Amino acid sequence: MRVAVIGGGPGGLYFAALAKQLSAQWEITLWERNPREEAFGFGVVFSDETLDGIAQADPAVFAAMSAEFARWSDIDVHYRGQLRTSGGHGFAALDRNRLREILQRRCAQLGVDVRYGTPAPPVAQLSAEYDLVVAADGIRSTTRESYAGSFGPELDERRCRYMWLATDKVFEAFTFIVAEHDFGVLQVHAYPYSARRSTFIVEIAEDAWRRAGFEALADREFARGESDEQSVRRCEQLLAEHLDGHRLIPGASKWIRFETVRNASWRHRNVVLLGDAAHSAHFSIGSGTKLAMEDALALAASLHEHPTVAEALAAYEAERRPVVESTQRAAQASLEWFESIGRYTGQQVDQFAFNLLTRSRRVTYDNLRERDAAFVDAVDAAAAGGADGAPGSARPMFRPFKLGQLALCNRVVVPPLATYTATDGLPGSFEQAQLAAHALGGAGLVFAGMTAVSPAGRATTGCPGLWTDAQAAAWHSIVQAVREVSDTPLGIQLTHAGRRGATAPPGPNGVGLPLDAAHGWPTLAASALAWDTGYPAPREADHAELAAITADFARAAARAEQAGFDLLELQFGHGQLLSGFLSPLTNHRTDAYGGTLANRLRLPLEVLAAVRAAWPAAKPIVVRISAADWAPGGTTEAEAVEICRALAAGGADAIDVSTGEVVADQQPPYGRSYQTPFADLIRNATGVPTIAVGAISTYDDVNSILLAGRADLVAVGRAHLHDPLWTLHAAAEQGYTGPGARWPRPWQPGSRKPPGPRADRVPPRLELLRAQPAPVHRRWLPELRAAPLAATASR
Repeated sequence: MRVAVIGGGPGGLYFAALAKQLSAQWEITLWERNPREEAFGFGVVFSDETLDGIAQADPAVFAAMSAEFARWSDIDVHYRGQLRTSGGHGFAALDRNRLREILQRRCAQLGVDVRYGTPAPPVAQLSAEYDLVVAADGIRSTTRESYAGSFGPELDERRCRYMWLATDKVFEAFTFIVAEHDFGVLQVHAYPYSARRSTFIVEIAEDAWRRAGFEALADREFARGESDEQSVRRCEQLLAEHLDGHRLIPGASKWIRFETVRNASWRHRNVVLLGDAAHSAHFSIGSGTKLAMEDALALAASLHEHPTVAEALAAYEAERRPVVESTQRAAQASLEWFESIGRYTGQQVDQFAFNLLTRSRRVTYDNLRERDAAFVDAVDAAAAGGADGAPGSARPMFRPFKLGQLALCNRVVVPPLATYTATDGLPGSFEQAQLAAHALGGAGLVFAGMTAVSPAGRATTGCPGLWTDAQAAAWHSIVQAVREVSDTPLGIQLTHAGRRGATAPPGPNGVGLPLDAAHGWPTLAASALAWDTGYPAPREADHAELAAITADFARAAARAEQAGFDLLELQFGHGQLLSGFLSPLTNHRTDAYGGTLANRLRLPLEVLAAVRAAWPAAKPIVVRISAADWAPGGTTEAEAVEICRALAAGGADAIDVSTGEVVADQQPPYGRSYQTPFADLIRNATGVPTIAVGAISTYDDVNSILLAGRADLVAVGRAHLHDPLWTLHAAAEQGYTGPGARWPRPWQPGSRKPPGPRADRVPPRLELLRAQPAPVHRRWLPELRAAPLAATASR
């Protein structure tokens, strides 16, 4: 094998060393355009998982790295003049230049031909002359640009400005500093990497950056290697109380925006991307160096596990892509949190610290409790304020909540779950069985499935309705039967399907196909736009029809009151009729119901007003919206906030914040609790209570969402289909027996988790001396503490 490596950063060097170590006969040539001695960059952080891989792959490199690690386990959060510390995390950091020296030395020992101070030949030439070309040429990869058609790069430049610096103040832990000023928030990500230095990354939102005067200071072109000294000194002044007389140390430091790099493919023939050339993840969640070295290990291994280069590159990408995409999802959540940090600066200090630590959704309530139970107990106590007896005694999900005047014993909601089992709109035995099962299952609030306000408003022939007195009577019978066994508050969702009507019940893929002419019915919508190819176009509803629909909602609300429901939800999302008016993608009208957001809101607000008038004032109304369409030109975050403000002013007591299903060509970033950031946005921008929904299935996530203040209630849907007693079982798993989880009296013998296989086995002691558990709090306290620098160092 003849292998060419472009780029002498840690990723390229580590790959070259591993590949040569595995096959000494391979000819490996690495080009690095900078001189061997040129130093740039500061500290890099590694996880224990990555270090385990390095230790196994090359013990010599691991030993050299370990000898110089800065190690600690604490995270410090400085906010509003107070400090909160969470322990048990585990970090190891190293000077990036020392890491490069270690890897350079290892490559020399193994016989890798490293050509320092030498730009690589054109990639097309290398591809023709070598069996494999590894492009580790960084975030501005020329290789990626050369074959952009094959790699399909997507570059997402973010909104905040940041500057990478060092300081001679040696921090004792990973440190987040949130400094509020008249211009906005200045945030710092800092960590030690030696006995003399810490990395110090300053980040600020674009508008605050301008107000702080940084735009004027940075208003010129800087030469390669030059730093924006004026901005560095300004940051030093603004953050003086956190630097304790120490200096900020630039190294070609300028204000830049983070760019998330994604590629449709990482390979083109015998050329493969590695590290930042292939992908990037925001610095708030981890190290690009860490990812690049993991790439290097996987690529070297794949080349020796497969017979051809093509098979090896395919295996490398198949193995690494899911890992990288998972990291990028967490990094995206983290960077968006910091971009929106002003949303949270009103939070009390304990909740703010918890919110910050769980921002990526990788670290959760239980995960933090395992690491540092005392920290989570303190946050619990501050949030509970003594509720449920002792401070912090109840998990967040089991704390009471008042929705309007309706008291809920806990924060778990069973959302509307369609069964498609009604006949002529009449709910029957299955609707009753499902509602009773969920009412007995411990949730604080249970909704009946989506219920049409008219025959034409049905999504399918199996949808229940509330357009006749007979349907109201059937629902009354169901509610009364459930009331005999449970006092759980019951709600019902009212909807008009609009252009999504007249379909068959959804199949396994969740999509309902249009009914034929003999079984379907004409549909109405904001505009005459078919849901998708193969679906009939609806008719654009005229003003008389809109008035009739508004009246249908009001009559259905009155019947819901007759049936005995405690709460109403209005479906204004998911591409149904009212959602179609709100979204600019589906509302192309030119009359008073289309165009501006105020006009698009007109019909939803008219419906809400009519329902509010028909529904008892003491009973709450929730409105579900799609806060994002997941398609270009759709509802913006700012519009979603304005929509929710208008709905709250119109009488909505809470917003059920969903997303999507507005257009068929949507592209949601599906993942665990992926819709929660929108509930967070609405709640913290408007003060209106929100329900978080979507891909939430563990009590750990429910507790995390609630304690961080991202929502007031959490809807758990599919998990309740899997286990109707999900909430009660969650209480048993957490050892909670208070009033927030009420087991029906006949079932109380089952309130303890049943013993599993071998549950009665007591293991013998098989070690002479037990190892002491690792301390929760470990600080970086090197013996040598550097004095403040008298002058700014260049590196």
